[in-house]
Amino acid sequence: MKHAGPETFDQLQDLLAELREIPELNERKTGVFYRRSRAFLHFHDDPTGPYADVRLADDSDFVRIRMKTAAEKKRLVREVRVAARS
Repeated sequence: MKHAGPETFDQLQDLLAELREIPELNERKTGVFYRRSRAFLHFHDDPTGPYADVRLADDSDFVRIRMKTAAEKKRLVREVRVAARS
């Protein structure tokens, strides 16, 4: 699975805008977010749709979440807000 490209980011503009509002996150490059000095969230392209890889706990590996539906995007924002503040 390759990292997301410009077309995917065009599709995810509303989601990216919400993520950019979370003060604990730092977007170092389009769609690549860090929390403190550690990689926290990034996106991938896949034939089945875009996916987000996110660390939901400081000591965890990335969890992959599909970003095709509005419900999946809302879930990601909700979980990111909780994880970023913990």
